[in-house]
Amino acid sequence: MASRLGQLLVSSGIITEEQLKEAINLQRREGGRLGSNLIKLGYITEEKLISFLSKQWGVPAINLADYKIDSALLKIIPYEVARKYRIMPVARVGATLTIAMSDPSNVFVIDDIKFMTGYNVEVVVAGESAVINAINNYYKGKADVVAAKGISTQDIIKAKDYTLSEEDFKDEEHSISFDESLTLDVDEFDKVVGEALDDIEVIEETDEDAVKEVERPIVKLVNGILINAIKERASDVHVEPYENSFRIRQRVDGKMYTVMNLPVKIKNAVTSRIKIMANLDIAERRLPQDGRIKLKVGKKKEIDFRVSTVPCLFGERTVLRLLDKSNLQVDLTKLGFDEDSLGDFMSALNKPYGMILVTGPTGSGKTTTLYSALHHLNKVGVNISTAEDPVEYNFLGINQVQVREEIGLTFASALRSFLRQDPDIIMVGEIRDFETAEIAVKAALTGHLVLSTLHTNDAPSTISRLLNMGIEPFLVSASVILIVAQRLVRKVCADCKMEEKVPVPALVQLGFSEEEAGTVKIYKGKGCPVCNGSGYKGRIALYEVMPLKEELKEMILEGASADDLKKTAVRLGMKTLRMSGLIKIKQGVTTVEEVLKVTFGD
Repeated sequence: MASRLGQLLVSSGIITEEQLKEAINLQRREGGRLGSNLIKLGYITEEKLISFLSKQWGVPAINLADYKIDSALLKIIPYEVARKYRIMPVARVGATLTIAMSDPSNVFVIDDIKFMTGYNVEVVVAGESAVINAINNYYKGKADVVAAKGISTQDIIKAKDYTLSEEDFKDEEHSISFDESLTLDVDEFDKVVGEALDDIEVIEETDEDAVKEVERPIVKLVNGILINAIKERASDVHVEPYENSFRIRQRVDGKMYTVMNLPVKIKNAVTSRIKIMANLDIAERRLPQDGRIKLKVGKKKEIDFRVSTVPCLFGERTVLRLLDKSNLQVDLTKLGFDEDSLGDFMSALNKPYGMILVTGPTGSGKTTTLYSALHHLNKVGVNISTAEDPVEYNFLGINQVQVREEIGLTFASALRSFLRQDPDIIMVGEIRDFETAEIAVKAALTGHLVLSTLHTNDAPSTISRLLNMGIEPFLVSASVILIVAQRLVRKVCADCKMEEKVPVPALVQLGFSEEEAGTVKIYKGKGCPVCNGSGYKGRIALYEVMPLKEELKEMILEGASADDLKKTAVRLGMKTLRMSGLIKIKQGVTTVEEVLKVTFGD
């Protein structure tokens, strides 16, 4: 609305273009709304602005100071909502609620209030300062929330209006920005967090100034948590409130670590800050919510955080998934394939039609393998469409659809639509049901290359899964050309790598031959500052690649079991997940413990 209001004021002759530019520059420097900045600069009075908005949008203008607000209205519009949207309930007649707001053009706020209250909403326009004063006066008991012993509500953050100047960051490489209005140096994470907690602890007053003082440390704290996750190469950040504790954990290379334990009293504040950054409703604590935060680190690097909140017994649990496209490995030769397996996979990708399935549990890297395959296939001469839930990374030249089952946009409906979009290659994020599987099989049989995922333990059991879904054996054998099963293992840290002595019988039991067990060198990480003492840094995939050769297709038609298919596939040259793990151990890439953790003996 800001630029639109400015242009309307200019075209009406109320302000000049130069005045508008100056107000916009002030807004970029200090935040706030455009109208407020025009008033602050003296280019327009609040009365004149209200009169203009009233005529422009056809709503009455009122002076809130002349109204006495019924306390029953304050229960309809909670304080959190009133402050978030800068609105004030004025009256209620039957099923119609009248609210005062300084921006009557914001239909999204009006729709939210309708949905939240169930009332029809009528709008009147009032000055922003008058609305804020009314909120402070009538919700006074709610506004004075910072008590001597702690913080008891989430309404201590005014995120959109909080801006740091250039003096607040020194090292551009480690700066972080949000919506171009927040930049913060986090060169020393511990220092940032320490200062934030110190600032929170010393607040002992219950006036508005104390509330404002809390804003700065909470923002610094949350930004510190996010930037620390980026520095530590975390894949997820967990914000977990309990009855007597509040902890932050993060997952690095597949393993969870506790980052810090925070005071319980700030759990609502931290959660609300994250929700505001993700454009979620801070007033809604009863239902799960999903959103995204886009952060710019330094001058070039952009990182997305996929945010999920779920109401738990002692507050909202928040999980942030880091999506850093710069760290996405899309080079098929670097994912972990051995030479023969990679050759089989590439051969299948170069076929004109058929189905390629990538299987494994959640978090095993299936999406990365599929994205790498699509990156290899993404040429100007082909039409690629994907249906994903969610779309984790966007790629130029690939038509990506976000599945939204709540409105009927399922994998099956998206796949059905793709077939009318002249596709060459289709990627379905996951085959979950018979309908999706049936359409995918038909697409693979009618001249399309189809890539998808399934949740199975190994490659041969994928056949049984498809048959159990209801797909006929002759359709499976005719459509599926290759199945990949995969797991992720942690890589030994190159900076503290050292040889480890493992008894020969243990290596033989693991799967090595007697001869190999006597000569193979086993490595592990000692632990160093580079790997935070874990001995591991980074992850690599173990792959089980099973091309459906003629003998296997005949066995599927005859109803062979998964065990029989596996034995035949191994005889035909397939390396199992355990075999792939043994190769990585011999290469000194990973450890015996990691392979044992994710694979079964063959």
